[in-house]
Amino acid sequence: MIRGVISFNYLIQLSVSGTTVARQRRGATRLEHSKPTADRSAIIWGLGSVVAIALVISLFSGDDAERAELATKSSTVTADSRSDPIVNDELLESAVSPPETTEPSWQDIKVRNGDNLSLIFARAGFSDRDVYEVTRDSEGRALRKIYPGQTIGFLANTEGELMSVRHIESPLKQTIYTNEAGQYSSQLVTRDTELRTKTVGMTIESSLFLAGDDAGLSAGIIMELAAILGGVIDFALDPRVGDDIQIVYQENFLDGQKFTDGPILAASFNNNGRLVEAFRYTDSQGDVGYFAADGVSMRKAFLRAPLDFTRVSSSFNPNRLHPIYKTKRPHRGTDYAAPRGTPVYAAGDGRVVEAGYSRPNGNYVFIQHGEGFKTHYLHLNRKRVKRGERVKQGQVIGTVGSTGAATGPHLHYEFLVNGVHRNPRTVHKILPKAKSLPDSELNRFRAYIIDPVQRLASVKATSGLAGAK
Repeated sequence: MIRGVISFNYLIQLSVSGTTVARQRRGATRLEHSKPTADRSAIIWGLGSVVAIALVISLFSGDDAERAELATKSSTVTADSRSDPIVNDELLESAVSPPETTEPSWQDIKVRNGDNLSLIFARAGFSDRDVYEVTRDSEGRALRKIYPGQTIGFLANTEGELMSVRHIESPLKQTIYTNEAGQYSSQLVTRDTELRTKTVGMTIESSLFLAGDDAGLSAGIIMELAAILGGVIDFALDPRVGDDIQIVYQENFLDGQKFTDGPILAASFNNNGRLVEAFRYTDSQGDVGYFAADGVSMRKAFLRAPLDFTRVSSSFNPNRLHPIYKTKRPHRGTDYAAPRGTPVYAAGDGRVVEAGYSRPNGNYVFIQHGEGFKTHYLHLNRKRVKRGERVKQGQVIGTVGSTGAATGPHLHYEFLVNGVHRNPRTVHKILPKAKSLPDSELNRFRAYIIDPVQRLASVKATSGLAGAK
């Protein structure tokens, strides 16, 4: 240690003196005003040298035991790092990182109006050759039947080659076409919804549609209810404020979310003290219909009124004074006032024989029902059917408007029997009667409706308690 101190002092002296000698050997003559700066530089350089030398001495000034211990630790760490496979693996992984790999993902494209497969494949970056390869066999040809709103998905490998195509027709149905050794095979993938039964009670304050809307029913369920009871109830005139309605219906759920409405299972309508009930029943032949508790069909040949109207603005009158032309012209139908856009549906099954526009009638639809019956629908805002089309009772054929010679939004509805205009409000008296279930079906029907009857009774009791409160 003493040796180290002596050497340290000697090196300091040598460093300082060496600096002086070195500077004196220079041939240039110093200016007087630059001397303080030179002296300060020499001092700073000397101090830096001292610090560096002190660090070197501190490394070598320890005793032999300490140096031996440090050497032993160093050799131990080196030996451990060579013998321990875990350390070697970690070092290897840190030195060489594997390249990141990403799984191929689907590229989905929505089908638009006017699209075909060539356009859709091109938008996804594939050629007509790919279209041919996917659709060349009988299974792949089904892919050509695409409609707006559907989805076509593409799955490619890392080289950009097409591996699979999927045709998503709905959340419940899709077909996947997969390339296997140059040949595409198809797989149909379907999903099922979960059915949940729901009961709702409501009270009419102004109209069926407003009552149903306030109760949270969709427009589809309200229209279905009107179609079920429409052969017995005239929703233009029969409903009264305070009438109670209870329905039992189903909803389809997918992944815990409501997907679509299901069918109405039962309905009860207390119309000013007159109780009308209907129950859905599938008979032994697989036919579905709605029947009263005694088995009489709710489906009449024609609806009493073809939609839910606010009021009858003009009745059947052979001697009416026309409000626009101011001449006496027979009013061969019934005018139902309703807000513009209110759905109008077919009074019965039939075929559309006329659908067009004329100045007096506006947008109109004429439907032929069998041999002897015909219905006319005038002043429509929009037509939803075309000439020659088959329609079912309750199907929407247009919406209320004021086109043609009309003073306001309403539907002019006419009913013809063997070519003669009849009063739509009273013609049901001469129409065919409703059919009943045969005796062989009655026992099965009564057992079938036990659960809906109990559910209706439950919602009626709940509605009664709510009204009492």
